[in-house]
Amino acid sequence: MNNISRFHFLSQDVEGKSHQQLIREVCENGARWVQLRVKNKPKEEWLKIAEEAKKITDAFSAALIINDNIDIAKTINADGVHLGQNDFPLSEARKILGEKFIIGGSTNNFEQIIEMRNNGANYVGLGPFRFTSTKEKLNPVLGIEKISEIISQLKSNKIEIPVIAIGGITINDLQNIIDAGCY
Repeated sequence: MNNISRFHFLSQDVEGKSHQQLIREVCENGARWVQLRVKNKPKEEWLKIAEEAKKITDAFSAALIINDNIDIAKTINADGVHLGQNDFPLSEARKILGEKFIIGGSTNNFEQIIEMRNNGANYVGLGPFRFTSTKEKLNPVLGIEKISEIISQLKSNKIEIPVIAIGGITINDLQNIIDAGCY
């Protein structure tokens, strides 16, 4: 499954709901691309959550991308992995996981997008769009203007790679993000 969805759901810890509950809810409502973003949990607990998430996404024919952990992604046979800039070298992940595995990574500027594409990324997450408390070491906030500028740079240089806006996005931001040419 190398078709990159135009809409990505990133699960996170939400008070009163488990990752699995959130994933089932979004899949029931049509999401077909889920990134499991587990933070600050022991590996055994993370693995259990990932296995349960995989059962849910399989039932809905949705892609499951594991955030920051190639071992868990490989163990549960996820569709892919998403790596932060300081998580694991993307080129090494590609060697370990192979060509069929979807690999994405977080970026904050045009140059990083080029580097990730050259190292085998299938897509990039560009952001943060705005301030978000879910990320500890936040890169500079880009906003719609900077994201639009980067998308324009990619187009003018004829560089094709799916770019997903990430970080602090609300439902009210979606149209501007789509209009900018971002996933």
